[in-house]
Amino acid sequence: MATASPEALFVLSATAQYIGAVIAIDLFDRVDPATVAWLRVFGAAVALLLVSGRHLFRPWTRADFVAMTVFGVATALMNTFFYLAIDRLPLGKGVAIEFIGPIAVAAVRTRSRRNALALVLAAIGVAVLSGVEIDGEPLGLLFIFLASAMWATYIVIGSKVAQQNRGVSGLGFGLLIGSVVITPIGAPSSGPVWSSPYLILLCMFVGVMSNAIGYGIDQSVLRRIPIRRFSVLLALLPVTATVVAFIALDQRPSAIDLVGMALVLTGVVVQEREKLDA
Repeated sequence: MATASPEALFVLSATAQYIGAVIAIDLFDRVDPATVAWLRVFGAAVALLLVSGRHLFRPWTRADFVAMTVFGVATALMNTFFYLAIDRLPLGKGVAIEFIGPIAVAAVRTRSRRNALALVLAAIGVAVLSGVEIDGEPLGLLFIFLASAMWATYIVIGSKVAQQNRGVSGLGFGLLIGSVVITPIGAPSSGPVWSSPYLILLCMFVGVMSNAIGYGIDQSVLRRIPIRRFSVLLALLPVTATVVAFIALDQRPSAIDLVGMALVLTGVVVQEREKLDA
């Protein structure tokens, strides 16, 4: 993983996350989205702590603990709001709108004209992907905007957690705390899962795919590149979500969606040219 390009790792992370999202959407017919999110976060925390090894027992400073806690709570809330949103919005468009958070982070940290151009191209592409069919789902939009704010927090604080060099133990402990915080949201509607071990395992498998693998890769990438570049590369996620939604959910992208994907990819290429020219 240390030698793989950030772009390849992003695609791998996004694929894992949105395969998990596809499974979650299928679960929504039997389990409340908030409950799926709750078990997703808890399942990911358990999986990550089991593979943390020696990093699990390293001492924590107060600053480390605060960063880990804020990161875990923001991530858990991001997952919850995202699932509540995609229960009402198409997956690809939901992810595209959610990308407002990463765009805001990248904009604050933009330093050069090329960075600005890359950001503008990615932002326009995401705007095109999000479409304009937003009148019929005000609650879905509210949830996706809340998820977007939590995503911005995830990026900024996640970078601090990644720099602690604790492997995935910081992510695991953070998600464990996050799962406790969202228990009042996810637990009340969890009745159907307790009579079906299959549903419990499936919800936790979603956590392994979307959080343990997806966010674990993010932590590795955050140790290697600046937050600003990470935020721009996240534009690959709406593209990947659109592709996964087309393959798995038959949510077909329109011609204008394809234009949006092309703009996003162009922005990423511009960003990478700056890195090569530096």
